[in-house]
Amino acid sequence: MSGLTLQSTITFSDGKKVPALGFGALNQPDAKSTILEALKVGYRQIDGAQMYENEEACGAAIRESGIPREEIFATSKIASGHRGHGHDNVTKGVDESLAKWGLTYLDLFLIHDPLDKALRLESYKALLDAQAAGKIKSVGVSNYGVKHLEEIKKAGYPLPVVNQIELHPFLQQREIAAYCKANNIIIQAYCPIIRGASHPNIDALAKKYNKDPAQILIRWSLQKGYIPLPKSATPSRILSNTKVYDFELTAEDIASLDELEQNKPCSWNPVNVD
Repeated sequence: MSGLTLQSTITFSDGKKVPALGFGALNQPDAKSTILEALKVGYRQIDGAQMYENEEACGAAIRESGIPREEIFATSKIASGHRGHGHDNVTKGVDESLAKWGLTYLDLFLIHDPLDKALRLESYKALLDAQAAGKIKSVGVSNYGVKHLEEIKKAGYPLPVVNQIELHPFLQQREIAAYCKANNIIIQAYCPIIRGASHPNIDALAKKYNKDPAQILIRWSLQKGYIPLPKSATPSRILSNTKVYDFELTAEDIASLDELEQNKPCSWNPVNVD
């Protein structure tokens, strides 16, 4: 892991590459300026969603950044409570997202949640069809538990390249993480810095490496092979969250964070719904 840099990528099961660190676009009061700042300091993965209601700002930032489109990895998602599940809804939703981003394709599109049991497989098939049509490059899911991923497998569809879930030392989702690893599904970790929460073990490592707690948590996620998606609207924090490549946590350090498991989400985490 000592070879990790801000330019490091991870290869999906479909062969596409994704930056190993992402930037979350949720709850950004001035999303365009914030994402422009993130791109300026080196982020190349922007994690958006229809539910965040700022896809236009995400796309505008990408277009105005001056960075070639192919160097930026853009993600969106469709949620059951937004446009809704179902083949037609998701097909139209992908087109709506492309129009809002102002892009000809999105690098990754996710089913945001598994909350509609009757229609979520239809939704997934719609994303596979959008991928075949060239509208999206890769297909993934978010907030899926093992039973939801198994449902996709049993239907005979290719498994998603990504499962985006809340994941940090207080909520390690070990069963889901083990399944994803065994099935070559990359985990994207949202809330990787636990919304500013801390613990003496985290603080001790921050002191040891002269880093802040958020940097320790991001580094833990990277060394686990996850893709952390930190977010901030503060330029200094946007930058500091990238300063995680000049140190490496030891196996003992990792163990001290692994022991913090509390099964304690700080977000919605609907991984256990039917």
